[in-house]
Amino acid sequence: MENKSILHLDLDTFFVSVERLKNDDFIGKPILIGGVSDRGVVASCSYEARAFGISSAMPMRMARQLCPEAIVIRGDMESYSYYSKLVTEIIRSQVPLFEKSSIDEFYVDLSGMDKYFGCYKWATELRQQVTKETGLPLSFGLSINKTVSKIATGQAKPNGKLYINQGEEKSFLSPLSIRKIPMVGQNTYQLLRSMGVAKIKTLQAIQAELMERVLGKVGVVIWQKANGIDHSPVEPYYERKSISTERTFDQDTIDLHKLNAILVHMTEELTHKLRKTEKVCGCIAVKIRYTNFDTHTKQLAIPYTSADHQLIPVAKRLLQQVFQRRLRIRLIGVRLSKLVQGTHQIHLFDDQENMLKLYQAMDHLKQKFGTQSVVRAASLGMRFRDFNPFKGDLSE
Repeated sequence: MENKSILHLDLDTFFVSVERLKNDDFIGKPILIGGVSDRGVVASCSYEARAFGISSAMPMRMARQLCPEAIVIRGDMESYSYYSKLVTEIIRSQVPLFEKSSIDEFYVDLSGMDKYFGCYKWATELRQQVTKETGLPLSFGLSINKTVSKIATGQAKPNGKLYINQGEEKSFLSPLSIRKIPMVGQNTYQLLRSMGVAKIKTLQAIQAELMERVLGKVGVVIWQKANGIDHSPVEPYYERKSISTERTFDQDTIDLHKLNAILVHMTEELTHKLRKTEKVCGCIAVKIRYTNFDTHTKQLAIPYTSADHQLIPVAKRLLQQVFQRRLRIRLIGVRLSKLVQGTHQIHLFDDQENMLKLYQAMDHLKQKFGTQSVVRAASLGMRFRDFNPFKGDLSE
């Protein structure tokens, strides 16, 4: 069986780095990015700010108290999306197989390259190329699998690189905190700490059966990761991944109020599905079909998001642009595309903490009681009993 070589790339403090490209006065200073009001939250922060105990998702008010001299910047998702796509194109031009796991993270399968060039040398040159062409600092980890490479990248930061030789996975992971393991969130961390597990070394010594009894199947996966075992492949990245929904009317309509209400409802449904699968989109399209079967579509590339209140106004504008004839409409549809992994919270730079809580509460209610349990007032009454709202899924 061929030895795997998996590279993990991570743009260091990505949002902060982009802001520093736009204004070099920010270099070396504590930077907070997020909602600028006291009720906002921190979406990202510089290493200088982290030294004061600040972290992502912290209330902005608390962050300012910890570091009064910090510079607070309202996020600019348009710029971040631009640079993310720029780095993506550089990587695409150099490798046949890569996975874009988030707006600022990538996996590359370099298996077999050692025969011809050398994986570590190649990864180093790719890192240099990205920094040269974009000005962004980039860290990487290289090992036999995705888990070890991702953890290695974290250890290499800031702006560093780390290669874990085959056979050294367990010894590399052993002294690290269990917090370093992907899938170990706050609740799992607290549970493991109550069992006396703080370091990965202790977790490695626990029997897999015990982890399964405590955490179920997830416990086995965490145990495998702690032991440097991960067989998950690099998933090819295609920007054409999309989700969409359409409605064909029983009676053709020209009622713009009704069309907008249905459009709002469909966009809500799609954005909820995005957030449920922890994805964001970079493009939205609106389609209409007239009574004579002429079909027209308008689409727009947008900053990555999965927030209703950001996508609904764009959808309405696209409907106004595409609906140019005074003919009745028999079908309307919405498509969200250019999907990448990510969460909607990081994009609510202009919103307050209560907006984040609102989305979390809405998604919780929809998951528990169904997607129709919470809807916007603009789409009340738009119950789609006579059609399947989702044509397409998160696959290609």
